[in-house]
Amino acid sequence: MSDPVDSVLLGAVAMASFLAALFFLRFWRQTRDVFFLFFAIAFGVDSIGRFALGLTQAWKEQEPFYYLMRLLTFCLIICAIILKNRPDQRK
Repeated sequence: MSDPVDSVLLGAVAMASFLAALFFLRFWRQTRDVFFLFFAIAFGVDSIGRFALGLTQAWKEQEPFYYLMRLLTFCLIICAIILKNRPDQRK
């Protein structure tokens, strides 16, 4: 059985991730830099995963679905950093 505090904390983390996604989406709309788009998508995926985990029992965090969502989140962040730091090939 999950503790109600766990659900509240997961909801807070999901909300924070959603707000971060909105901020990065706003920065992407201003600059059209793919870096911000990747970060917005990554935090959106994290928000959805945390929200889904909050709706289920906290002990189900060991399910592969939640690990795959986190893996996708971190892969998007790593791809954004790699794309941002690669040399410009148009020269």
